[in-house]
Amino acid sequence: MTRSPAARRTLRRTAAALAATVGLATLASCTSIEGSGEKGYVTGDGAVRVLDTADRNEPVELTGVDLAGDEVDVADLRGKPVVIPVWAEWCVPCRAEAPDVVAAAEELGPAAAFVGINFRDDETRARAFEREYDVPYPSIVDDGTALLAFPGTLSPRTVPAFVVLDEEGRVGASIIGELPSTQTLVDLVDEVSRD
Repeated sequence: MTRSPAARRTLRRTAAALAATVGLATLASCTSIEGSGEKGYVTGDGAVRVLDTADRNEPVELTGVDLAGDEVDVADLRGKPVVIPVWAEWCVPCRAEAPDVVAAAEELGPAAAFVGINFRDDETRARAFEREYDVPYPSIVDDGTALLAFPGTLSPRTVPAFVVLDEEGRVGASIIGELPSTQTLVDLVDEVSRD
């Protein structure tokens, strides 16, 4: 069936409006601090929090199985800062920030380790996410219990979020919500390292 140019433009505008509406509804469900939508998660506004060395608690104990099926123990990475991104394939801000997170991991190189927490995700789609964004670090598969290793920093439903552990494995900084930029994460790791 052949449509006139005017009919095609009307269809394109209607499709674009529908896509925008769906996109905004999805974004609102992932970023609303008031409600958690169907997935049972909440995010913040991207506020950055840095703890003075004297205010840091005991080292975090975090272990699990990553998306490749390998055991991960964050204690094995002590001696350098560890960045812990909390993400999910279905989370719109997580997808938006993924290139910045990968760029930060590449820029920091061996100066810092990265271990993600993949939050309540379909593992097949989570592995596809890692391939799509060429994620260079492992992510622990989590049903919500891994986030309990960060009391006072993360809730059991926080996504996206970032925690930076110092060289001793203690929480040194956090970002609750979408990553503002690659440089924000790089600077945060540097700041935690200097303290």
